[in-house]
Amino acid sequence: MSLLSLSFAAAMAPAGATEPAAMERWRSYAGVTWEAPAEGNTADADSVNAPIAGLHFDRAGRAFVSTPRLISARSPATLSVLHTGHESGPARLRAFPSAEGNSVAAAPEQHLRNVLGFHVDARNGWLWALDMGFVAGEPEAPVGAQKIVVYDLKSGRTVKRIGLDAVADRKGSFLNDLAVDERRKLAYISDSGLRSAPRNQAAIIVVDLESGRARRVLDRHVSVMPEAGVKVTAHGEAVWPGHPLTLGINGIALSPSGDTLYWTVTTSTKAYSLPAALLRSSASDAQLAAAVTLLGDVGGNTDGIVAAADGRLYITDVSHNGIVRFDPQTRRMELLGANEDVYWPDTATLTPDGDLVFTASRLNAHFAGAVKPGAERYDLWRLKLPR
Repeated sequence: MSLLSLSFAAAMAPAGATEPAAMERWRSYAGVTWEAPAEGNTADADSVNAPIAGLHFDRAGRAFVSTPRLISARSPATLSVLHTGHESGPARLRAFPSAEGNSVAAAPEQHLRNVLGFHVDARNGWLWALDMGFVAGEPEAPVGAQKIVVYDLKSGRTVKRIGLDAVADRKGSFLNDLAVDERRKLAYISDSGLRSAPRNQAAIIVVDLESGRARRVLDRHVSVMPEAGVKVTAHGEAVWPGHPLTLGINGIALSPSGDTLYWTVTTSTKAYSLPAALLRSSASDAQLAAAVTLLGDVGGNTDGIVAAADGRLYITDVSHNGIVRFDPQTRRMELLGANEDVYWPDTATLTPDGDLVFTASRLNAHFAGAVKPGAERYDLWRLKLPR
């Protein structure tokens, strides 16, 4: 860890905090490919437009990744299995559930088009995929394209498909991520409303798998909206000068019991929570708004968030190139680890053995067209958590 990263950690950590944790670059890929290249072969021609964003593991340690079609619609798949046996070269991907299941040209209500957030459900043996619906170049999502699709992890068969057009705007919504209550079979979606910025159509969407019903709550509430006057920064520089990133609610997570929902806002530095029981009830938006709790200041702009088995939260801090930990018991927020070689820490997830792994693929630079083909680098970082 560099001296600058250590100074960030020292500034963030309160008195009595633990020493900054060491992070290692676990995998580092020169782009992606859906082929099976011989050693030394290069990534796919359009690899620069398919940065690895989402990452989750199943119980066997199989890694799933998302490559959202936000820059280009040409990627063979937006959801894939990553062959982690390869530590470098291009990331070897295999479309999940199949290449046909990821087809942009096929029926939009039945095929995956643009996945950023997804969840691997260990309890039920499923994968919940959140489809934004639109792909690069489309002004709005086709009818039926915004959806959740639940797959069987072993067979890839579709367990259930739930359309979201009734609760998400096909032009203005940006279905970013989801948290899943595996026991109750409920999904909580963060709609950051990026496509309707600066007046983001941001909200939380609650989906009941068994009934297929979905409802939109806290629509444009202050806790899900970009914070006025806040700039998103990474490596000391403003993101997209002249056209600043205005992103509402992004990272979203559930406590291990499923009793508390947590979320963060990227164009802000705040974290919030809400009793999930209220979201499972018929509580009005006024009642929900009254129950929202401000957890505190994360210290920087954020992206992904995950809750560990002990209830502590781990939040990616894109401003300080690292991971912030929040302890719900002590209410302490601290920069647990940081490294100047981390560029845009995105999705944070836990491995079957309890390590924290997160993606860092310079997403801000890719979306700005600032990464040249052949120069892409998609890293997976690991941080060992106390056992």
